[in-house]
Amino acid sequence: MLVKTFGCAVQGINAITITIEVNILTGINFFIVGLPDNAVKESQQRIDSALRENGYKIPGKKVVINMAPADIRKEGSAYDLPLAVGILAASVDIKADDVHKYMIMGELSLDGSLQPIKGALPIAIRAREEGFEGFILPKQNAREAAVVDKLKIFGVENIKEVIDFFNGKSEIEQTIVDTRKEFYENQTKTDLDFSDVKGQENVKRALEIAAAGGHNIIMIGPPGAGKTMLAKRISGILPPLTLYEALETTKIHSVAGKMNKDTALMVSRPYISPHHTISDVALVGGGAFPQPGSISLAHNGVLFLDELPEFKRTVLEVMRQPLEDRVITISRAKFSVEYPANFMLVASMNPCPCGYYNHPEKDCVCSAGIVQKYLNKISGPLLDRIDIHIEVVPVPFSKLAESRPSESSEVVRQRVIKARNIQQERFKEGNGIYANTQLSTKQIQQHCQIDATGQALLKNAMEKLGLSARAYDRILKVSRTIADLEGSENIKTEHLAEAIQYRSLDRENWGG
Repeated sequence: MLVKTFGCAVQGINAITITIEVNILTGINFFIVGLPDNAVKESQQRIDSALRENGYKIPGKKVVINMAPADIRKEGSAYDLPLAVGILAASVDIKADDVHKYMIMGELSLDGSLQPIKGALPIAIRAREEGFEGFILPKQNAREAAVVDKLKIFGVENIKEVIDFFNGKSEIEQTIVDTRKEFYENQTKTDLDFSDVKGQENVKRALEIAAAGGHNIIMIGPPGAGKTMLAKRISGILPPLTLYEALETTKIHSVAGKMNKDTALMVSRPYISPHHTISDVALVGGGAFPQPGSISLAHNGVLFLDELPEFKRTVLEVMRQPLEDRVITISRAKFSVEYPANFMLVASMNPCPCGYYNHPEKDCVCSAGIVQKYLNKISGPLLDRIDIHIEVVPVPFSKLAESRPSESSEVVRQRVIKARNIQQERFKEGNGIYANTQLSTKQIQQHCQIDATGQALLKNAMEKLGLSARAYDRILKVSRTIADLEGSENIKTEHLAEAIQYRSLDRENWGG
């Protein structure tokens, strides 16, 4: 008897429907065709054990399984459940009448229990698009898939539940998530607040500007000055995710298998901080079986690179293109996948190997030329792509001992949201542009006009600091954001002056 069940293959952050055709014929042996990888081929042993533990078995006949379309490689162990259901339906151990109405995915243990899968959310979205009635999957992934409406989600713990469900012996409890309630209830929750940070008002101001315009920022200062502490609190001053952004972010983390079993929807902006030993593939994505990298996991959020010069040069250089295009394409001989990478880069570094160059109290012990050599670990083209450079100095004891509370993240966030609203109104016809950092050269000319005094100031700064054309554009973008924070329609000279001071690493001989 020929039976068809349906699963999904995940490519990039989207899913493709896989038709699993099972036919049981006269003869012996077990065949899986349709470009399966080793994990799929090994499913025979898992299925056989799982069925036997639950009172069933693979029939002692010729079992032929085709996974179509046959030109797409089928990877991973998540096909165990649809293969097992197809075998049982073809051998008439379960009723096959309703099997075709459901998308089915899940990895089997030897006792028939189900292990979680990756990519449950994009698979659920695909199932709804294809008109399936429901989606049967491991219980650990049920809440994640249930954010998709107009699709019945059935989370199961054991294959016996699936067998009884199709035979009409029992029902599986449907998992229901109120997506909007889940989203709005947890939208503003954060444990880290700007009010925890004493002093550093100039750095907080720079971070506010960066958040308001979506600008990349680098903080340079000695150890213990508060760089990491400040970076961890940036997500709290960024505007809350929209529902669309939350779904998009959840899809990426779902594909990467980073979702918590109790989490249905990611409602706060991601904060990703990879260690400096990370490889270029782990950062941008890829591998033998392509997976999203750190820059994609930070999509719609913050990517924090602590101790930037300690990262390998090749790792930093592969970020150049994603910083400009906000997408990363992983190409292979037979296919290519695209992952979104619209993140805000926040980096920090010490000014020298010992960490105390320019320190107000401690002496730098680095020999001549070492400071500049250390700074040169970061290439000029990469620094050009970072809009704001800010020096962080140690906080004096008088500030640390202050009992007066600092400004909270929520107060700062309201100013950021107000500035972002101005930008959204400005770019409402802008095809995906949402913040000043995305302005093209043509749009800079349109939205970042400055008067003669401003032109003279900028010309003088360009000549003295030896700035590149890209740095010129960055200064104008940052000054546009400063003007938006002030509620000013025009860029004033003081806005330009403040933006220019955020190019400290462009100064000649900064490192001595």
